Amino acid sequence: MNVLVIDAGTSGVRAALVSPDATVTAERHRPVLPDTPAPGLVEFDAAALAAAAMEVATDVLAGTRTTPVAVGVANQRASAVAWDRTTGVPLGPGLGWQDLRTVGTCLELGATGLRLAPNQTATKAAWLADTHDPGRTRDVCVGTIDSWLAWVLTRGERFITDATNAGVTGLATPDGTAWDPGVLDALRLDAHLLPTIVDSAGDLGVASALPGAPPLVALVGDQQASMVGQGVVFAGPAKVTLGTGGMLDVVTGPDAPASAHPGAAGTFPIVAWRHTGANHWGREAIMLSAGTNVEWLCDDLGIIDDVADTDAVAASCDDTGGVVYVPALLGLGTPQWDYGARGTLVGLTRGTGVPEVVRAVLEGVAHCTADLAEATETDTGTAIGSLRLDGGMSRNATLTQALANATQRVVEVSPVVEATALGAGLLAGVACGWWSTPGDLAATWAPRDIVEPTGTLDRDRWREACERAGGWLPDLSAVSF
Repeated sequence: MNVLVIDAGTSGVRAALVSPDATVTAERHRPVLPDTPAPGLVEFDAAALAAAAMEVATDVLAGTRTTPVAVGVANQRASAVAWDRTTGVPLGPGLGWQDLRTVGTCLELGATGLRLAPNQTATKAAWLADTHDPGRTRDVCVGTIDSWLAWVLTRGERFITDATNAGVTGLATPDGTAWDPGVLDALRLDAHLLPTIVDSAGDLGVASALPGAPPLVALVGDQQASMVGQGVVFAGPAKVTLGTGGMLDVVTGPDAPASAHPGAAGTFPIVAWRHTGANHWGREAIMLSAGTNVEWLCDDLGIIDDVADTDAVAASCDDTGGVVYVPALLGLGTPQWDYGARGTLVGLTRGTGVPEVVRAVLEGVAHCTADLAEATETDTGTAIGSLRLDGGMSRNATLTQALANATQRVVEVSPVVEATALGAGLLAGVACGWWSTPGDLAATWAPRDIVEPTGTLDRDRWREACERAGGWLPDLSAVSF
């Protein structure tokens, strides 16, 4: 007895089976890389993404000769797709969540008091509608990746999005239950263009496009799926995902936040999941670049042959020799939100070598994560216990130890590198009756490793380095959403 999970990420799509014992098997992956036709523009082929999803899903089922009891979908959030409601054909490239073509629109709306960020779906959806249906005369659907895949899987029977995805679009009401009429009016969007908001787990439709037509029972955004996959379903522990970027998420409970806007320390309220019509809420802090900095060491500086080598190279020295690196290649996210900050390496001496620089980069990511944790505690008023870590960087032992030392917390490493598919599968299991509520999923957590602090990192020197990195491009630093 298994559920099939389709996980659509930024650079590819994977499928896997998730079992009631919380194991993930039979993974298949297909790359679907975004395109950057000009600086700041990030597009993807929605039809190719859907085809890849169908391909990996059918490969899993054929290869295992399995008929799943249900299907769940996890997805990159905030990306937008527009398609013809009659034909189901995309009207052009989808816009990736990193796409910045609507920065000007966001600034114009901000002057009117409507705060929207370019990495949210709202202005992307408006751009797609204005580009492909300026007169609003066509029968068009505009949705996020989950709504697009749900449409494809159900052969156009269901045009839906779950509350975790709707909540980060910038289009939803503060309680996350409906589309906000004021925002829709400002963007010239009609609610008819947008999907119906549904539960993250429940009876969502029939995946008739798949062999056996299993029920579709789970839709969830990637970060929330990772939370569930790591058993972060109650206040206390925090989920940390360190991949290309970094995200720290916590659960705050059933009460809706007082505001949908960022808190004083730069964290955002999110819907952690919706079940039986009720939202459960969380808080999110964002690091704009995490693993990107390690890729920079390899692909651009060329001082490391492979990202996997950074652990051994960094471990070959006892400390950084006073070198501090601020991982701000794309600016600083929580808590500074300084888009004009830039990567900064300070404290170099004639004795600084490759090991010290590599260790400084890993420790810089750890320091940034500690900032995320401190900001989350400030905005929630609740202490964070352990950190539960997944993502590509979770395989790096030097990084995980630095993270424990920077935060002075126990780091529990996920048994799967990417907990997204597992989380979507567990939510599907709730819908199938394997568990009664998402809260029961706390018992599924079984870390691969537990890393305790063995020392400290100099947080005061780190803060001084951050100040030096900030405001490097004043015009960008002045931008606020």
